[in-house]
Amino acid sequence: MNAEPTGLNPPENQALSPFVEISRSEWAELAKSNETPLTEAEVENIRGLGDFLDLTEVAEIYLPLSQLLNLYVTNTQQLHQASGGFLDRTAKRTPFIIGVAGSVAVGKSTVSRLLKELLSRWPTTPRVSLVTTDGFLYPNSVLEEKGLMTKKGFPESYDRLALLKFVADIKSGKEEVKAPLYSHLTYDIVPGAELVVNSPDVLIVEGLNVLQAPGLGQEVALSDYFDFQIYVDAPTDEIESWYLDRFKQLRESAFRNPDSYFHKYAEMPMEDALDGAKEIWRTINLPNLLENIISTKSRATLVLQKGVKHRVERVLLRKI
Repeated sequence: MNAEPTGLNPPENQALSPFVEISRSEWAELAKSNETPLTEAEVENIRGLGDFLDLTEVAEIYLPLSQLLNLYVTNTQQLHQASGGFLDRTAKRTPFIIGVAGSVAVGKSTVSRLLKELLSRWPTTPRVSLVTTDGFLYPNSVLEEKGLMTKKGFPESYDRLALLKFVADIKSGKEEVKAPLYSHLTYDIVPGAELVVNSPDVLIVEGLNVLQAPGLGQEVALSDYFDFQIYVDAPTDEIESWYLDRFKQLRESAFRNPDSYFHKYAEMPMEDALDGAKEIWRTINLPNLLENIISTKSRATLVLQKGVKHRVERVLLRKI
């Protein structure tokens, strides 16, 4: 019998935590099956630039998570029907909404794409949509007018009312809802382009600040519409390293496109380009993480704590 302390039996100083801490090995054992429905090629397509993801990570971390989410979806639907019966009303099915938050470069986009694929394989949730909040950033012209270009990604750089209306329409059961599209190549909203979401079983909303509490004078938070909230966590120095590694890879790929907003970094020496990346991290991404993002971790239903090479080392699950 293993006598080592486990995450399911936290030490005294964790007794007041709202989370149950589960080690990687314990979490992996919760999977009903170790057989992932994804192929290596599919995982390769899902994996983000500079991110780490293989079939073992899928089987040990994300397969159990998809099973837990399926459990939440099923029971939420049953509760919805039961409450409709109690109120003597016909309760229209509403989508189950999952929020995924975390820092720039922490891998939340990969997590979101992976969960979309895994959840769509469950018979109860065949229609899964994914929307990133990037599409609700103000266009660069508006950010420049407001003096917010150096705060792009901060809460004030988003059209909050448009984002709230989008999620509220989804939650109310509206059959067709449209969202703006954002281009990471041009670093701006694509004029006239839209993403259409049609009555999903599950909607995943991914973004830096999606778990934020209501601001001063605001009555509703985006997260008020979420049924499950995930925060992707990692040590700050690791995230910075991942950000710089991704920047170097982008410099050798996407930044070489003349239409890229960051094309200038592909034309300058690597050392100068990295100095520019470090300045962006120091003046924009790190302050946003420390001032706005990291505090929302406590609002999550589940926290994925990553270590070296994006490997999830433990899972924190909110107590029920």
